[in-house]
Amino acid sequence: MRKTINAKMPALPVGLCALAFAVTSCGSSGYKKFADNEGKQVATILRENDCLACHAENAPLPFYGNLPLIGPAVRADLREAARYVDLTALVEALENGLPVSEVDLAKVEHTALSGSMPPAKYSYMPMHWGTGLDDKEKAVILSWAKGVRKDRFATETVAEAFENEPLQPLMKSLPTDPAKVELGFALYHDTRLSADHTISCATCHGLSTGGVDRKPYSEGINGQLGGVNAPTVYNAALNFVQFWDGRAADLKEQAAGPPLNPVEMGYASFDPICEALALDKDFTKKFMESYPEGYSQATITDAIAEFEKTLLTPSRFDSYLMGDKNALTAEELEGYRLFKDNKCATCHVGVNVGGQSYEFMGIKNSYFDYRGTGLTDGDNGRYAVTGKESDRHTFKTPTLRNVTLTYPYLHDGTVASVEDAVRIMHEFQAGKEPRDAEVEKIVVFLKTLNGEYQGKMLQ
Repeated sequence: MRKTINAKMPALPVGLCALAFAVTSCGSSGYKKFADNEGKQVATILRENDCLACHAENAPLPFYGNLPLIGPAVRADLREAARYVDLTALVEALENGLPVSEVDLAKVEHTALSGSMPPAKYSYMPMHWGTGLDDKEKAVILSWAKGVRKDRFATETVAEAFENEPLQPLMKSLPTDPAKVELGFALYHDTRLSADHTISCATCHGLSTGGVDRKPYSEGINGQLGGVNAPTVYNAALNFVQFWDGRAADLKEQAAGPPLNPVEMGYASFDPICEALALDKDFTKKFMESYPEGYSQATITDAIAEFEKTLLTPSRFDSYLMGDKNALTAEELEGYRLFKDNKCATCHVGVNVGGQSYEFMGIKNSYFDYRGTGLTDGDNGRYAVTGKESDRHTFKTPTLRNVTLTYPYLHDGTVASVEDAVRIMHEFQAGKEPRDAEVEKIVVFLKTLNGEYQGKMLQ
């Protein structure tokens, strides 16, 4: 369904003019019958504006997608649109009253605010003939986004003035059992979790080095190197899944991975770990007080996960969102504005400034061609878990908290500086070439996300 536009007709090439007349046009007003349900209104707006004609994994190729001249561009843009956001799940959730993704919300909201759809190059083409949100539709979307964010995504610590920000301040803490936290801390630093007793969790995720080891690839037992860059453990409890490819659903499942990885800690099972720990009488006595059932993969990983829930790092930016408007300088606030204007806050959203979605690496241009080093197993991303071709090269978005301390960057650890990381993300994800001054201001903002652990600033 498309709305009628006549003003742009003379600019169409003759051949496309005929196609344009062949496309049915009609008013987009069906959403009005759902006046008491903003979610269904938004779903109807997205459907009536044919957003799913491009922003869906299985969107059918329009007949003119096979024509010369425009066909290749249409096919390429369909791929790009689906890689940026597949709206299918969002629309179905809205139609059925189900929770929506915070990232999908941010992307739809940004589109309404920026007026960026349909793309300018399609203004005169039938693929988007007459589409585009009018002011009333934009108002509905923005009102819906604001309401959902306040109800589902705003943290209890946020000041009223910042409830509708795409980024949210940290909560004061996550619920934990102090005794289990103490056990988890000890296990996190215990080299007995590796087969040769040389590697602990802290070896690759150092608490004094931003929760990472600052190496492109971490070194496991026998000098073996992993296939992806180690993500930070700080604030990892706030990720929607764990690992770059999302193969672990939570911290407990993640903690079980490295000990059983032949490249990392090298055990075939948790049995020898349990046997080694059982020889430590003092530790075993403490452990049994919290876990009467004794040592097992489940209890060991539960304790480590309990400790990792405490690794929240409040920052100056959190103070700002909590209501201290003097917490940030004018330059830092300008960097935050650029961060939002350049679509960074459509993927790096929420309380963890990321970690809430899988994103395709290289939406606008081929990152892997640019890198020029050939593909590795680590480049497969989510595909390694699902086997779906559309998931190849998609990765869990990393948190940007403490990002200036967690170099090198990207899943492959090939980018040494945060400035270069900002430029690469602009070019390959947003299709922009930011000016040096803009990059500098965004980095100034990112530094405000550096936080404290146990009352001390991370270094």
